[in-house]
Formats: sequence, structure tokens, C-alpha cells
Amino acid sequence: MPVLGEKLYDIYDEVLRRNPGETEFHQAVHEVLDSLGPVVAKHPQYADAAVIQRLCEPERQIIFRVPWVDDAGRVNINRGFRVEFNSALGPYKGGLRFHPSVYLGIVKFLGFEQIFKNALTGMPIGGGKGGSDFDPKGRSDGEVMRFCQSFMTELYRHIGEYTDVPAGDIGVGGREIGYLFGQYKRITNRYESGVLTGKGLAWGGSQVRTEATGYGTVYFVDEMLKTDGRSFDGKRVVVSGSGNVAIYAIEKVHQLGGAVVACSDSSGYVVDDKGIDLDLLKEIKQVRRGRIQEYAEARDDAQFVSARTVWGVHCDIALPSATQNELNGADALTLIKNGCQIVAEGANMPTTPDAVKLFAEAGVRFAPGKAANAGGVATSALEMQQNASRDSWTFEHTEERLAHIMRGIHDRCLQTADEYGTPGSYIAGANIAGFTQVAEAMLALGVI
Repeated sequence: MPVLGEKLYDIYDEVLRRNPGETEFHQAVHEVLDSLGPVVAKHPQYADAAVIQRLCEPERQIIFRVPWVDDAGRVNINRGFRVEFNSALGPYKGGLRFHPSVYLGIVKFLGFEQIFKNALTGMPIGGGKGGSDFDPKGRSDGEVMRFCQSFMTELYRHIGEYTDVPAGDIGVGGREIGYLFGQYKRITNRYESGVLTGKGLAWGGSQVRTEATGYGTVYFVDEMLKTDGRSFDGKRVVVSGSGNVAIYAIEKVHQLGGAVVACSDSSGYVVDDKGIDLDLLKEIKQVRRGRIQEYAEARDDAQFVSARTVWGVHCDIALPSATQNELNGADALTLIKNGCQIVAEGANMPTTPDAVKLFAEAGVRFAPGKAANAGGVATSALEMQQNASRDSWTFEHTEERLAHIMRGIHDRCLQTADEYGTPGSYIAGANIAGFTQVAEAMLALGVI
């Protein structure tokens, strides 16, 4: 990791001391602090008011037991989390992740990232995140419903459209959001549409919300290409993952003239040099909830590879869109050797610090998740806007709003990077632009 300035190092050291063992949170904090030296020098009032220290400490951390009964009648116990990190710009906003890897450190890293990502959208939303170590994979609808009802029985008292608005993340899709909202409505006796986002279209959801994160990442890359007078035409793209983000990133790349030739899941990856057949992929992953190997079995020209990583496949553009720290230094060297020109994060912090450093040294343009991955939460904020006004927008109108927001984030990152002496750095631009917006709001609100 780069060396922090003395004042920032002291802050980072304090974060390590106060949050032992939370490695993902440490990584997220270090990445932001590494960009803030010029900001603190230019705006000493941030240091005087301990803005950075306050940003690194969540406003509220909630941990609770989630008991539920499986189909065999056995009682299971999981742990639930909600970290309400910062509300200087608006109600806490961020997804819920249901996955066995979830623990407090991951929720805090995600919530910390969410502060800056949400600020970059320009929408009035603060940062938060939550989830559970529950694994919905392989569970029946009834088991998922009972778990979600138990989870919401505790969570409901901490959320609300003007307080905290969760959404989905890994393991939490339309099914889970439906069960969660149903239990919230049952307990509160209120049809409070704005309390959750990612809802079904028939009951308060927004057009484009399902597609938003994947579409948004590709819109961001399209703006990156335009700075050099290029486009997606003829570009060979590799996407990790095969969930919503990956599927709709593939869809938008194909619409813009590129070809996604590989995608993956936890069992391995498929290569299809003719371009991923999106209808087949959706059938396998969204309808059957199957494994990526089934794609190769159904497609003569495709090949399945049982491997940890998809990054050995030659590409012009790489979109890591699965989970944190999935693309490491060795993967980065492979991508560089194979001529990759752009890496944009479709997930939250999927690239390790050593890989980010290697991309910078090799001149590979890199877009961090807090910028390139912001399309999902931006569209969630649009869903909140529609719920508040009892309105419903067309797909085309909502997508244009999304594209406009992503263009704005791209331009703001570059302009901020130039302003603070790091031209072309999307990392510095995203970190500084998000930080300064939140910092100014925190100063205005006083020490709270």
C-alpha cells in the first residue's frame, strides 16, 4: 500500500486499533485516506473538525439474532447486521447481503464505500449496509420466506423512508425483497413503499432497477472510451460473475457494439468466442438458478473451465462484477500481458490493492466501484423519488436518468482529479469528490 501522510497515518492506525480483524474495512479506509492528503492540505477545517475520524466511525451498528425454522422443522440461528454509517446527506441507503461470508467487517467495508458512492450520485442519500451470514442458495422458497420474516422482525424498528432504506445485494433479489417488505407491512400496518428499494414493478418498484448496476458500469466505461474518441465497437470484454450485475453488463455491452466472451460463477467460467448468448444465460441463472457449466453443455461453441478466475481470457476490457478482492496481483499481470486496456469495477472493491497498483504502473485505466458501480444505488434513489410522489416512470425515461447520472459521475471524477493534481486518476477523483461533498455537509450540521 502507498505510504499515507503522517496525520492520515495516525487516523488509519486508530481505525486499526478500534476495529481489529476487520481486514476488508481496513482496506476500504486505506484506499480513501490515500487520496486525501491534498484535500487536508487545502482544507484544514476538515482536520480541525475531525471530519475524517467521524467518517470512519459508524453512527450506529446493529447486530441481532435471526432464528428461523427450516423445512425439516429444525431451528436455525443466523446473525443479522445493519451498519448505519453516515446520514449527513440523507437517510442511510445501502443493500442487504445474504451470504455465509458476511460478518461485521464486510458490512462495515460495504457501508463505508456506500457513503462516497451515494454522494457521487448527487442524490440526497447517506451511506449504510446490512445483511446476514444466511445462505439462500439451495433453500426452498418457504425457508427463505421464514428467514426473511424473522430478519425483518428485528430490522423493522431501525428503518424507514426518512431513516434508513435498505435494498438488495448478493443473495438478496426480488424474492427476498418481497418477503422482507411483506413482513415490514405486516408488523407496521403501513404500506410505506419508500422503506425498501428493488421492489417488484407491480408494487412500487422502478423500471431499470434490476438492470441498473450492470448498465451503469457499462455507461461509465463508455464515457472512459469517449475521452479517447473510442467506443465499444469491436471490443472484446470479459465479465466476472453471472448474477444481475454481470448479466445486465453483458446486455448493455452487446447493445453498444462490444462482445462479452466470458463470464463466471463460483464453480468456474465459460468462454464463448462468438459472444455470450444472453437469453441462454438468463434462462440458466435467473429461471433455473443453475450453474454456469450448464451454459457450455447447451452451447456447442462454448467451453467450461473449472478455475478460480476468469482473468486468463484475452480481453480489451475487464469488468470484475462478482465480489470483493476477486482480482489479485497475479490476475492483473495476466490481464496486462494480454493487452487489457480498461478495468472497471462492477462490484464493491473486487480488485486488491496490489492489482490496482500494477494497473496504474502499466497505464491500464481503472475505474473504482464507488464510481463505476454507482448505477444501482442511483436508480434506487430514483425509485425512492417515484414512491414519494406516487409516480411511475417509463423504462426509457428511467434509463436516460441513469445514463445522465453515470455521465455526471464520470466527468466529476476527472474534473476533481485534475483539480487536486492527479489528472486521469478515477480513484483519486472518486474518493475526493465523494469525501468533500459529505465533509461539507458534516461541517454544516455541526458536531453530531
